[in-house]
Amino acid sequence: MNEKKNERTAVHIIVHGRVQGVGFRYFTKTTGQRLGLAGWVRNLYDGTVEIWAEGRRKSLDQFIQDVQRGPSHGHVSNLDIDWKEPKDETTTFRIRY
Repeated sequence: MNEKKNERTAVHIIVHGRVQGVGFRYFTKTTGQRLGLAGWVRNLYDGTVEIWAEGRRKSLDQFIQDVQRGPSHGHVSNLDIDWKEPKDETTTFRIRY
């Protein structure tokens, strides 16, 4: 089980709730950077936020918990989580526009 926690993997997340206009992308970017993850976050036209994150499973599990809480002015009602194979396209975590 510990071996699984150290394997690199990726997660695609769609965040529902009051997540635009509340600093959610900045919160997600700094959280991803703090946890040593690579990936991106962006607003979608339907009012949701899309996240792609890659890293160790243990760090991604913590990231998901933090994203579920969100910034103080936001409210996350639901996360659509889909585990994926890492693409290794970036080494940083950034906001996409």
